[in-house]
Amino acid sequence: MKKFFLLFCFVLSSLSGINASTPIGDIYIRDPFILADSATGFYYMYCSSTVPAGDGSNCGGVAVYKSGDMKNWTGPSQVCTLPEDNWSTGVIWAPEVHEYKGKYYLFATVNSDVEWKAGIEGRPPYTYRGTQIFRSDSPDGPFEALSKLPATPMDEMALDGTLWVENDVPYMIYCHEWVQIGDGSMKFVRLSDDLSEPEGEPVRLFNASAAKWSTGSGDGNYVTDGCYLYRTKDGKLLMIWSSFMNGEYAIGVSESVTGKVAGPWRQIEEPLFNRNGGHGMLFKDFGGELHLVIHVPNSPAGQERACIFDIEDTGASLRMK
Repeated sequence: MKKFFLLFCFVLSSLSGINASTPIGDIYIRDPFILADSATGFYYMYCSSTVPAGDGSNCGGVAVYKSGDMKNWTGPSQVCTLPEDNWSTGVIWAPEVHEYKGKYYLFATVNSDVEWKAGIEGRPPYTYRGTQIFRSDSPDGPFEALSKLPATPMDEMALDGTLWVENDVPYMIYCHEWVQIGDGSMKFVRLSDDLSEPEGEPVRLFNASAAKWSTGSGDGNYVTDGCYLYRTKDGKLLMIWSSFMNGEYAIGVSESVTGKVAGPWRQIEEPLFNRNGGHGMLFKDFGGELHLVIHVPNSPAGQERACIFDIEDTGASLRMK
């Protein structure tokens, strides 16, 4: 689904020096992630940003826009560029930044165009794809790799890793790509206390077809994208995630029956959003109000913009205001 992203990566060399304020509706972006950083008083919106490498090729990276009001944004400023000796220097998808134990951690899906296995008929070939973790002292970067390898298994086409901390234990929840398994799945893995490496084997939580609203593509393929966890005011543990509903990108909600990341997870029947947009995350503004940010539309490629919606935490679930 994200292959079109390759056509529209930011080239920061051509944008250097641009510091004027830009309305959010004028910024092209897929998979937006907003960090409301109370330490600086700014909102940070992270995006993919490919830059030229020394050998004439391009190198994957991440840039950030900053705002004081969530409406007008300055940037982009480069905050991360993949090391030359990284496992891959390909394009990055879906960067997100979390504050954890006084540091800032970037979770980024790094891609490679190297084919390691022929694909199943009707699907693309298997290429290397995984979530890698980076660290910085500041949300402005620079972010340095904790490891030159992804935190997801090399033999899994994995993407959209996100952080969840439960009882002081850090976990990464991520998507196992439909390209490889047909019915995309959601998985989680425990991370080391410093987030530098996984501990143990990943565990499957559910498949995309478990949700009634996730109708698939009609050929047995179901997408899992954009997982993000949130605990409601009544203590319910929810996950928002994206797939396709009747041909359009949509966001659904899952609830952990036990209130723990290990689940089991039940799917809420009605989607949260089903109007050709998705890959959402939730954040609270500096006034304590809850918001959802997604990209809309999902297609056609090149039209995607970040849209921020007000969300009501009902205690039992989430509702668009």
